[in-house]
Amino acid sequence: MRILFGIVSIVIIIHSSVGQSGLTDEMKETENQLYASNKQINQFFRRFNGEEDDDGNRYYPSDKKYRDISVRKGYLPALFDTETSQLSSDLVRDFLKDVMDKRDPKFLNFHEDDWLAEVNADFLFKGKKISGLLYMRLQQQGQGYEWIIEDVAFDQFQNFFDKDTSETKQFMHPLSHELDFMTLRKALQGNKHTEQFTAKAYKPDFLTIFLYELNQGNLQFKTVKNVKFHFFSIDGWYFSLNDYNRPGYNTGWLISNLVRIQNASLERQLKDYIYNRN
Repeated sequence: MRILFGIVSIVIIIHSSVGQSGLTDEMKETENQLYASNKQINQFFRRFNGEEDDDGNRYYPSDKKYRDISVRKGYLPALFDTETSQLSSDLVRDFLKDVMDKRDPKFLNFHEDDWLAEVNADFLFKGKKISGLLYMRLQQQGQGYEWIIEDVAFDQFQNFFDKDTSETKQFMHPLSHELDFMTLRKALQGNKHTEQFTAKAYKPDFLTIFLYELNQGNLQFKTVKNVKFHFFSIDGWYFSLNDYNRPGYNTGWLISNLVRIQNASLERQLKDYIYNRN
């Protein structure tokens, strides 16, 4: 009986050891993938700048490898989405060459750079489910910083305004002042598009409408669907970040789009496109 018990114990130990060995290998692979993934935006900044080692430990200005070009060369090529994006290899190469220029390296500054978050969220608007975009930026507050809503984009709000700019549009007669502006009655009563009586340069303030509808209880926040980030931090370049949750090493927050900005006009067009101002 003791012999049988001993044999069974040995078998159990052997199976247990094999199982633990297999699990350890699997866990190690998972651990390696987690290390490779840019799990947080802060981590993307650190890896872009060369401010952490392969195990995720921070480098500080007093450390020898802080922002070392060899560290950046190991990280930067892995910060791009290589599975689903259609990024030009030549464009990526030029970008990497620029940001790792030995004479003028480029780094990201979390608090001071020109970058923003685009938050796609669901709301209830007068009982109906709608989606909208919130554009968020960092702002200094006291001794620290805070995220603020810089602008919004909602199809429902934009549909409120359909300004007629043609030569046949409704208008108030230039002699209306002689009638004590009694023409306002015809212009404003029962007219769903009174914006045509405003200046040519008038642009509706959708953020104010958003805040008003929230404060009135007509608009209720439900949930965030997804988030992406836009960067104009590197002179002459624009890039965006998306979060990729998938197996493998090319996961987490990765550069999904890259554009060379050749002039101020192109930068303005890009920002108008991002903010849905076109």
